[in-house]
Amino acid sequence: MPDLIRLYIRQVAIGFVISAAFVAMILWFNVANLWHLVTHDPAGPLAVGLLWMFNGIVFSGVQFGISIMRMAEKDDGDGGTHAPEAVEYATIPARADDAPRRRI
Repeated sequence: MPDLIRLYIRQVAIGFVISAAFVAMILWFNVANLWHLVTHDPAGPLAVGLLWMFNGIVFSGVQFGISIMRMAEKDDGDGGTHAPEAVEYATIPARADDAPRRRI
């Protein structure tokens, strides 16, 4: 299996584990009375499953993005491009006509 696919699968698994912990904390701390809502409704397990799934998609995408960005090679440490030390500006004469400009 290619290394990039293996990395993606690992980061998706980590993202869904983070999602499970996040949903568990939401239910444990009863945010917006969610524990009561999912335990007293027949569709409660479906709601928890969808909450876990959609948060897992988001967290795994973020996890994979972070891992890809951390793979970048180190720069030489100059902090970006630099402007020239001394810039000399030259004035350019412009001719102005005496006729007024036409307004649109």
